[in-house]
Amino acid sequence: MLGIRLFEHNRQAYDSAAVMLERDGRAAVIHPTGTGKSFIGFQLCQDNPGKQILWLSPSERIFQTQLENLAAVTEGWQPENVTFLTYAKLAQMAPQFLSDLRPDYIILDEFHRCGARAWGEGVRKLLEQYPAVPVLGLTATAVRYLDDQRDMAEELFGNCVASEMTLGEAIVRGIIKPPKYILCAYSYQAKLERYERRIGNLKRRKAREDAERCLEKLRRRLGDAEGVGKIFEKYLPGSSRTTEKSVNLGKYLVFCSSYEHLLQMRECCGEWLKGIDAEPHLYTYYTSDPDTGKQFTAFQNDRDKDHLKLLFCIDALNEGVHVEDISGVILLRPTTSPIVYKQQIGRALTASEGGVPLIFDIVDNVEGLYSVGALQEEIQQAREYFDAAGRGDQELLETFEVIDEAADCRRLFEQLEEALSLPWEEMYGIAAAYYRENHTIDIPVSWRTEDDLPLGRWLETQRRVYRGQVSGSLDTERKRKLDALGMRWETRTAENFGKMYAAAKNYRDHHGDLNVPAAYTDEKGVRLGEWIYSLRKSYQQGRRSLLTKEQLRLLEELGMDFTLFREKSWEDNYKALKE
Repeated sequence: MLGIRLFEHNRQAYDSAAVMLERDGRAAVIHPTGTGKSFIGFQLCQDNPGKQILWLSPSERIFQTQLENLAAVTEGWQPENVTFLTYAKLAQMAPQFLSDLRPDYIILDEFHRCGARAWGEGVRKLLEQYPAVPVLGLTATAVRYLDDQRDMAEELFGNCVASEMTLGEAIVRGIIKPPKYILCAYSYQAKLERYERRIGNLKRRKAREDAERCLEKLRRRLGDAEGVGKIFEKYLPGSSRTTEKSVNLGKYLVFCSSYEHLLQMRECCGEWLKGIDAEPHLYTYYTSDPDTGKQFTAFQNDRDKDHLKLLFCIDALNEGVHVEDISGVILLRPTTSPIVYKQQIGRALTASEGGVPLIFDIVDNVEGLYSVGALQEEIQQAREYFDAAGRGDQELLETFEVIDEAADCRRLFEQLEEALSLPWEEMYGIAAAYYRENHTIDIPVSWRTEDDLPLGRWLETQRRVYRGQVSGSLDTERKRKLDALGMRWETRTAENFGKMYAAAKNYRDHHGDLNVPAAYTDEKGVRLGEWIYSLRKSYQQGRRSLLTKEQLRLLEELGMDFTLFREKSWEDNYKALKE
C-alpha cells in the first residue's frame, strides 16, 4: 500500500488546514474542480487512523468515485475510519441516530450545497450536536450566486479559509490544463418569437422600429453564420476539415439542463455531428434513471477510437466525479450559475489525458455569452499577481485560447437588448420598486422582471459605466439615486478588499503597525487578524491571495510586512499573550 502523496498545492492547503483545525476547529479549502480537493480529506483520514471521520457529500456516487480515484494512486488503500452519509440522509436522521455518530472529525464535501434549506438544517443540527468536533470543508465555489449571493464559507466556517484558489489561477499555474475554448451560439425559433412579443409590447414607435431592425439583423446573422455542425467539423479531430484522418474521435461529456432538454439535444447533436461520425455512441447519465450506473460504466469502458463517445448528463457530473480519458465537454447552456458553469468546464480541464482539452460552449441566451469573460478576468488577475510578486521561478501560462464564433451575434444581442430597454429613469423606477420590496438591488446579472426586462444586466451596465469599462451617461444625480438604493459599485473582490483595507488603516493609525493578532476583530466585526494572517500565510506559499498591483502598493504604504509570519520569538509571543 502506498501512502497518499499530495500535489504541492494540496500539501500546502492541507498543512494550513491542519493548523486551522487545531486552532479554530474549522477550516475550509476552496479550490477549483479538478485540483484534487478530496485527497486533502483523505489525508486527514490517513493521518488520524484512530479517529472516526464523518464524511458528508451530496451523493454516494461522488464519494464512490473519489474512493476509486484514491485506490488508483495508492495501490488500493481505502480509509477504514470513515462513516459516509449524504446530506439528504443526514437531514432525515432522528435525534437518537444523530447522537450515535460520535465523530472525531467532520468533513463537509461540496459544502456550498449546505445552503439548501433541508440539507442545511441537517448540517446545523449535526454541528450543534457536536460543537467541539473539528470541521473540514471542501468546495470549488463557496458563494451561492443564485441564492442571494450567500457565502457558505462565512456562514459555516466564519471565514476560516485555509486555502483559496480561483480557476484562473489554477490554469495559469499549470495545475490544470489550459483548454481550447470555442464559444458559439444557436437559437431556437421560440427565442426569436419571445423577442417579437417584447417588440410588439413597446409603446414608443421609434424604439419599436429600432428593435425590429435589430431583430432582422440578428435573424440574418444567425442564418448566415456557420451552424453548430460546421463549428464541430472545424475544431473536432477527425473531421473533414482536419488534416489528421486516423485519430481517436474522443469522449465528450454533454451537459444538459433537464430531461426534456437532454432528449432534444440528443437529436440536435446527431444532426450537428453527422459530418464527423454518422453513428456516434450515445450514453445518458441522470439521477432518476435506474440504468445510469450501467450507462456510465459502459461509457467509461468504451475504447472505440473510430466513433465519438458522448455522455449526456443532467447535473450529476457537475461536481465531484472524475472521468478518465475525456477529450472535452460540450456545454449546452441555458444555465447562468457560475458554480455550475465552472464545475462543468472543470470536467474537461482535469480529465484530458493528452493534447489540448476542448470546451464547446454553445449558448442560447445573451447572458451565457459573457461567462468566459469572467474566467479570462481571473486568468489576467492571476498573471498580474505573479508578475507583481516576482515569481519568475514559476512557469506560467502565457496564453488562453478563446475562439469566439459568437462575437457578431453578441454585438447584435446587445443592440437588441438596448433597443428593448426602457429609458434610464424608467429602469431606475423598476430598480427602486424592487428595492422597496426586497431591501436590496444586489441581484444576479441574469435576473429579469416578470415583463422580461433585464434589470440585472442594466444594473451591471451602470457599474461598468461607473468603472469606465463602457461608455454611458451616469452623472452625479443618477449615481446619487442609485446610492440611495444601496448600489454596489465595485466587484465583490474589490469591495471586500476595501472593507479590509479600511480596517487595516484604522488599526495602523491607532497601533503604529500591522502586527495584528490573529484573533483580532475590530469594533465593526471585521476579522482583520484572520485576513492579515491569511495574507502572510499565502506569501509563505508563494501567493498573496491574488492581490492586484494597486492593492499590494496600498498595503505596502501602510507598512505591511508580508514576511512577518511567526518570526517573533516564543518569549515575545508569551509576553504578548500575558499582556
